[in-house]
Amino acid sequence: MGHRRIGCPDRPIFLFDWIWFYERGPRMTAVGMSRMTASHTKIVATVGPASRSPECLVRLIEAGVDVFRINTAHGQPAEHAETLDRIRQASRQVGQPVAVLVDLAGPKIRLGEIPGGQLHCQMGQRVRFIRSNGPLLPGELTTTYPQLIDDLQVGDRLMLADGTVAMVVRSRSADYVECEVVQPGILRSRQGVNLPGVRLSLPALSEADTASARWAAQQSVDFLGLSFVRRPEDVSMLRELLRPYPSPPQIVAKIEKPEALQQLEAIVRAADAVMVARGDLGVETDIAQIAIVQKQIVAACRQWRRPVIIATQMLESMTNEQLPTRAEATDVANAILDGADACMLSAETAVGHNPVGAVEMMHRIALATEPFDRTYLPPTEEPAAEGLDPVTEATARAAGQLADQLEAKMLLVATATGATALCLSKYRFRVPVWGASPSEATLRRMCLYWGVTPLPAAPTENSTDLLAYAIQKGRQLGYLQSGDRVVLLTGSDVTGRTHNMIQVHTVSAGSLG
Repeated sequence: MGHRRIGCPDRPIFLFDWIWFYERGPRMTAVGMSRMTASHTKIVATVGPASRSPECLVRLIEAGVDVFRINTAHGQPAEHAETLDRIRQASRQVGQPVAVLVDLAGPKIRLGEIPGGQLHCQMGQRVRFIRSNGPLLPGELTTTYPQLIDDLQVGDRLMLADGTVAMVVRSRSADYVECEVVQPGILRSRQGVNLPGVRLSLPALSEADTASARWAAQQSVDFLGLSFVRRPEDVSMLRELLRPYPSPPQIVAKIEKPEALQQLEAIVRAADAVMVARGDLGVETDIAQIAIVQKQIVAACRQWRRPVIIATQMLESMTNEQLPTRAEATDVANAILDGADACMLSAETAVGHNPVGAVEMMHRIALATEPFDRTYLPPTEEPAAEGLDPVTEATARAAGQLADQLEAKMLLVATATGATALCLSKYRFRVPVWGASPSEATLRRMCLYWGVTPLPAAPTENSTDLLAYAIQKGRQLGYLQSGDRVVLLTGSDVTGRTHNMIQVHTVSAGSLG
């Protein structure tokens, strides 16, 4: 059966782990059965040079990765296609549905080439941004955005190199803007430029982003990350681009601009999921407020039932070290307590020295945190789930409450689109949800839903066969024993639009499965 050991391989299994395992029960893979993991919080891992080998991808899935991220800001299209193919091969090898998030680069502004490769910026120094692509004089800079000089006004701020260098525009002309350094530091070629509060004429989708989005839709990718969202119309523009495709990716709106915070609710409603992209967000906004902003975004996603991913520097030190800092471990735990559906690893798995170790560490932190998350999640007045039949809504809530009350080991649901599974996920019931669907796309999308395990290859034509199949798989794992209860949420049409029936089944030697 090859059950995955709880925690890192080099750590003893403590009593707390066993208490969690036996009292709460695990979220498990449904077929293949090569791993067992108890965390409800999903793990997103960025694929890069350190992790894109077929062998490493398999190990990452076994360690607990639910969603792989392909960042189109790095690498070439042919490399991205090869990575996608390897992910799908690894998923088949493990027997575990795994989702793929293709992250569009977005309108990121970067510095041009700097003579000598770097520029030491002194406090009070004057620096000019010019249009020319010719030889640069000392103190002159260019960027990848030709309209920068047109968009900047006197008094605007520029944050460069991830906010380590700051400037303020002091004067401008038709061909340049002159800035004063107010936070000194070293600039290097191709580093990022952020313009907090500056209204840019950049389109939401570049030509490269459009090509990447169409490729992702053609390849039936599950999620598409839209970078630097400023308004809900940006999401609508991408959705319109994807409309002709039969099974378009769901759109993940990345919140990293101050303008997005001003229209947060509208953006959350327009998107299918949200990412708190703290890298650029921490530069574009006051870093002292980033924790509060994160909580506000997560609360909005909880209200409108959108899965939310917390990203950037979660276990950053594990890019080079064996263990995270105490602050990083606390950061991951607080994201879970805030109500995040998923936490994302970036450099840790893309270029880190031990990608699998980083995933295992995030899994350990989730295990230690999740028993307490209900205590700290504030109640919220949630609207009815969009696109969900009100009968299904009421029945799903009742099924979850019943499963919790009976201390059931499994809440089983068949769903055509995943909407009912998402509804159960956002209620944060303590009983693990197993979701079955005849649609492979739906199974993969459920990989992002908190507390939901996709159950592939399950018969969904009638509830009797579905229940027997799930119980059989649970018994094969040693997860279901005689006397355990399974709650089935179903309807007259098992995967139809309306779920209007609840069944409670007690596992016994002579029962189903």
